[in-house]
Amino acid sequence: MYRAAPAHNYGKKLGSGGFGEVYEGELPNGVPVAVKVLTGSLDKTVQEQFMAEVGTIGRTYHVNLVRLYGFCFDATVRALVYEYMENGSLDNYLFREDRKIEWGTLHEIAIGTAKGIRYLHDECPQRIIHYDIKPANILLDADFSSKVADFGLAKLFSGRNTNGTMAGGRGTPGYAAPEMWMPFPVTYKCDVYSFGMLLFEIVGRRRNHDTSRGESQEWFPKWVWEKFENARLEVVASVCGIREEEREKAERMSKVALWCVQYQPEARPPMSKVVKMLEGEMEIAPPLNPFQHLLASGTATPNWSDSSTGSTATAETSDDSSKPLTRMHEIEMVISS
Repeated sequence: MYRAAPAHNYGKKLGSGGFGEVYEGELPNGVPVAVKVLTGSLDKTVQEQFMAEVGTIGRTYHVNLVRLYGFCFDATVRALVYEYMENGSLDNYLFREDRKIEWGTLHEIAIGTAKGIRYLHDECPQRIIHYDIKPANILLDADFSSKVADFGLAKLFSGRNTNGTMAGGRGTPGYAAPEMWMPFPVTYKCDVYSFGMLLFEIVGRRRNHDTSRGESQEWFPKWVWEKFENARLEVVASVCGIREEEREKAERMSKVALWCVQYQPEARPPMSKVVKMLEGEMEIAPPLNPFQHLLASGTATPNWSDSSTGSTATAETSDDSSKPLTRMHEIEMVISS
């Protein structure tokens, strides 16, 4: 990566966000790029997000992460120069009737996104937590391959130590894990939760919360759980217009999503397991109710092991059913990788 001012040959606006605008451009060698230009006053929050973007994505290289070519930070121009993603962001294809993607391609997008997050968590010299996984931050290239983007909230952690706190920005409501809104340490399992919410929207090709739907389907994740609980998960695929030959994948994705959005962080699988489950390389245990906390506190939850040893699951439970988030029942699950 180099530090250089972007060329002046950019002008076609691709979109805008809270901190700037994105333009289509071209490097002197003809390579197309996307240039994110920061606008307005450079307050502390903007500076922190700019440096987070450079300090995290600038250290990475993976087929499922958007590539940062360079940046400029001076008195006149503050910009980030990325590889150009021809098909824009995933939200344009999930929530717009005039732009659709074949469901099989959506399945591959889900797997590619999971691999990108797995790389951030497990394969970087320093673990990176993104903190803002959502459809708008998943970009698609000319072949509809997915790449994770927008690292403005990301944090680097030394080694595997990933306990931290969130000050200021706390992700996007509807995707952010519950603990991000509480005075508790946050870990890489926040990204797992957000990915689960993303999975639901991929399966349904709709927003998770949609008041225009009937009351039973207004919150899609809970409706999916109710169908699973009643052994009628095939109804989800049918209602979502997924063909018969794709329904096994849709049901698998639904079960993975239910695991990812478990209320207790320890109950969510690491992304290495998520990838294996999505690809069909790992059996998926029946998920627990991720919404039980809405009815009662202190439910028993599993503790996913990052270890690759063992192929069976054992469980131990406690008589005390009222332990809070930081003191909970433990069900040890050792899942073969």
